[in-house]
Amino acid sequence: MTLKLRVGRKGYIILPKAVREIFGIDEGDEVIIEIRDGIVIKPAKKSINVEELRDSLRRHVEKLKDISTRKEPRPGELAKIYLEEEFEE
Repeated sequence: MTLKLRVGRKGYIILPKAVREIFGIDEGDEVIIEIRDGIVIKPAKKSINVEELRDSLRRHVEKLKDISTRKEPRPGELAKIYLEEEFEE
C-alpha cells in the first residue's frame, strides 16, 4: 500500500488518523526512519496488520467521498471525520 502525503512548510508530514490508529502511534511516540531507495517510516516498537490498515483507510476514504458528493454535510456528520490540518501556526 502506498500513501501520497504533502510536506508542510516546516517539513512536517501528517500521518492520517487511520494509519496512526492501526500502527498504535500516539503523540510523542518514536518512529524509525530508514533510508533505502526511498524513505521508510516505521513505529519504533509496534507491529501492524496490513489488511486492517487497508480496510480502515478504505472506510475513511469512502466517508470522505460520501461527504464530498453532497453540497452540505448533515448536522454532526463532520464530527465523525478527521480532516486534519497540514500546517501548524
